Amino acid sequence: MNSKKIIIFDYDVLFNILDEIKENFNFDIINCNQKNLNTILDKLEKDFLIISREKKENFKNNLIIKNNPLSINKLIEMININFLKIQFNFQSEISIGDYKLDLNSREIGKNKSTLDLTERETNLIMFLKNSSKPVKINELQKEVWGYGSELETHTVETHIYRLRKKIKDKFDDNNFIISLQDGYKIN
Repeated sequence: MNSKKIIIFDYDVLFNILDEIKENFNFDIINCNQKNLNTILDKLEKDFLIISREKKENFKNNLIIKNNPLSINKLIEMININFLKIQFNFQSEISIGDYKLDLNSREIGKNKSTLDLTERETNLIMFLKNSSKPVKINELQKEVWGYGSELETHTVETHIYRLRKKIKDKFDDNNFIISLQDGYKIN
């Protein structure tokens, strides 16, 4: 059984065509309608694509096929491109406690609220997240900003202060980045 799933939503003709030639694909095909949609989606994880005739607001990973006729080769190309997009988006979303950091859009989110980040803020969060221990200011200067540790600057402290304030204002969280005696850490 393949890990990638194609869910054909209310499109019996397309399902029948693909079902006849399914041995040529590297994905499974599932016929679906409104009645069994939730049951099917509950069993799936990330590698699925829903093909339908029209855009459905509550569908994620939705490929709309309106223009008929469509060659099988073109359809397979569209399916493969959509799976690549799904994989790219999946790899760019990182969990940090209760938060989700989207590296593509440079947004951090929690409970359906999102906050736009700068590239530097995203890099700072990623560096702190990937560190197993608190990170000293001079290490952040060197690794995130590219400064030598001999420079006297308050850039790191200023950025962390502003980032903490943004997170506090948006998510009411005072403890996302904590300051310890031996450096900064994501809580």
